[in-house]
Amino acid sequence: MDVTGLLADGPGPPLGQRRADVLEVLRSAHTPLRVPEVARRTGVHVNTARFHLDALVDAGLATREVQARAAPGRPSFGYAAVAQAPSAGHRQFWLLAEMLSSLIEGLLPDPGQAAAEAGREWGRYLTERPAPYQRISAAEAIGRLLAVLAGVGFAPETVPAAAPTGPPEVWLRRCPFREVAEHRRDVVCQLHLGLMQGVLDELHAPVTAVQIEPFAEPSLCIAKLADRPASA
Repeated sequence: MDVTGLLADGPGPPLGQRRADVLEVLRSAHTPLRVPEVARRTGVHVNTARFHLDALVDAGLATREVQARAAPGRPSFGYAAVAQAPSAGHRQFWLLAEMLSSLIEGLLPDPGQAAAEAGREWGRYLTERPAPYQRISAAEAIGRLLAVLAGVGFAPETVPAAAPTGPPEVWLRRCPFREVAEHRRDVVCQLHLGLMQGVLDELHAPVTAVQIEPFAEPSLCIAKLADRPASA
């Protein structure tokens, strides 16, 4: 890990060299830049540029606004650096998350299992338990799951799964711990998987979360759901 990015001078979350380069391009521009232009100026792939731009927006270092289009089609976004960096509290938050995740990874015999169990406990805690004998449908349970995930800081949505009869996938468009998850997936992603499992367990839902595919796209993680076994 590059600790110079983690402990860089000034407030704000840690930045790797590539992300710092993207931020510098935004700061030197007089107008908001679109993704292809940022990719061209930094010499990276368009998807890589979009990934870093979205991370800068999440960190409060950049803004994203819809740009006017001359022809119909999907909206285009322009990115610009913010005039003032976030407070030092943001930087301390990222540093604390890094310290705790490194502790779990370095000292516990099975970091992924420990993180998943912690996630399950917090998922149960964050979920309102249904009344005795109340049956929660899969659709309602998934809706409540999305509400919890949105409250934590994800930007979740459901997408139909490949199997026509199976539960949908949950697409996570924003990771509140993206900076740490980039290099500690075994801890952070298992924590998030456990969180989802805990929510669905507390609801006695007929579905459960079985897998998270981290960074399926630069700004997307995909959670796989499955029908809960009858004996569970």
